[in-house]
Amino acid sequence: MDLMELCKAINSAAIAQLRARMRGELLLPADAGYEDARRIWNAAIDKRPALIARAGGVADVVAAVRFAREHGLPFAIRGGGHNVAGTALVDDGLVLDLSRLKGVRVDPAARTVRIAPGVTNGDLDHETQAFGLAITGGIASTTGVTGLTLGGGLGWLMRKHGLACDSLLSADVVTVGGECITASEHDHADLFWALRGGGGNFGVVTSLEYRVHPVGPTVVAGLVLHPAERAREVLRFYRDFVATTPDEVTTIVNLRHAPPAPWVPPHLHGRAVVALMACHAGPVDRALQDLQKLKQFGAPLLDILEPKPYALHQKMFDGAVPPGWRYCWKSHYLRALSDALIEALIEHAWRDASPRCYTLLFQMGGAVGRVAETATAFGNRDAPCGININAVWTEPGEDAQRIAWARDFFAATEPFSTGGVYVNFLGTEGEERIRAAYGANYERLARVKQRYDPDNFFRVNQNIAPPPRSAGG
Repeated sequence: MDLMELCKAINSAAIAQLRARMRGELLLPADAGYEDARRIWNAAIDKRPALIARAGGVADVVAAVRFAREHGLPFAIRGGGHNVAGTALVDDGLVLDLSRLKGVRVDPAARTVRIAPGVTNGDLDHETQAFGLAITGGIASTTGVTGLTLGGGLGWLMRKHGLACDSLLSADVVTVGGECITASEHDHADLFWALRGGGGNFGVVTSLEYRVHPVGPTVVAGLVLHPAERAREVLRFYRDFVATTPDEVTTIVNLRHAPPAPWVPPHLHGRAVVALMACHAGPVDRALQDLQKLKQFGAPLLDILEPKPYALHQKMFDGAVPPGWRYCWKSHYLRALSDALIEALIEHAWRDASPRCYTLLFQMGGAVGRVAETATAFGNRDAPCGININAVWTEPGEDAQRIAWARDFFAATEPFSTGGVYVNFLGTEGEERIRAAYGANYERLARVKQRYDPDNFFRVNQNIAPPPRSAGG
């Protein structure tokens, strides 16, 4: 049955009733706006839903969940639409689009913030930084906060303030039955545990409450740029430097060709480089002292590691990952930045002809590793670092070449892996890789799934299937 036939098969009166119950929009393939609504950040994802429900509030969420269940439709949830695997969309099903729900309420006295599910990092920073507060919020302002948090939430503040999910206080959830519940340490504690890393497997999250932390509004952040010809020396220095950094410092290495960004001098555009990127979550005077060795090492091509607004730093790399380009990510956690791994990085990082491709090395540890492995669903907390290999291109005809580069690079670094992976960096890679993201927490997650979604209605995600039912019932 093709898409138009599927839409006809769904009773037109039922669709009219759903549209009447919604405050937001309900889009069908023939409707104006449908094509724009089905576009997400990763243009390599091309799916055609039967219906797109743009929620105007929680009542619309309840109506959409009940409608999809009643009519047996596959169901996907879109927040920021930034997930590389494209799980914000589903073919021939119903997409619940939460991206227009943008409310943010900061309580500076209590140091909490409550957000709606369509809020991005940029939206959140705009409000919290007015009070000098923040949570860990990824490394791009366009990323959706809800999806980031549900997968754990790596970012510039994680070594000082933990993952995004570590600051979560409560979550409002619409269940598979259309009920509205609140999960916290005191209510539905098993669900609250699972939401902190377990993704969108358990229901539709309609509100999140966080503890916020003093950050900025001015921090020392940015990067120091070195030529790729000196990568071996630079990476060995970096390895020694991060071995002694305090928790306030989070660093990321970026191996790429220098982009035509406003902060890159034109004569460096397209040059193969090693970017040592950092953000210090503490006072400026202490930050300059803690980052002094990073700034003084070698003869950098560019040094823009300096005091700046934290919110501005969060936007610094947005231009290198805009919506509408094509993306393929490969990732795992690494045991250490050994000499052998450095050689593998040098061999593969700049091999692809595309100037848009890049590779990130994330420094972990600090507050991330001090949370017990089983305290939240997020796994692999003891990993010292992670790699995210990013194939980036614009033309569909380049798909095979770019994806092959990412896979070859991934294979070359796999011998140095811990075996684990960050779930938000996964593409469509199968159950084994999903299990690798959760480690010992997977079986407990499956039991929570059994309780809250026994029929696996919420399966368009990095899916944790409920355990098989016994023969006796």
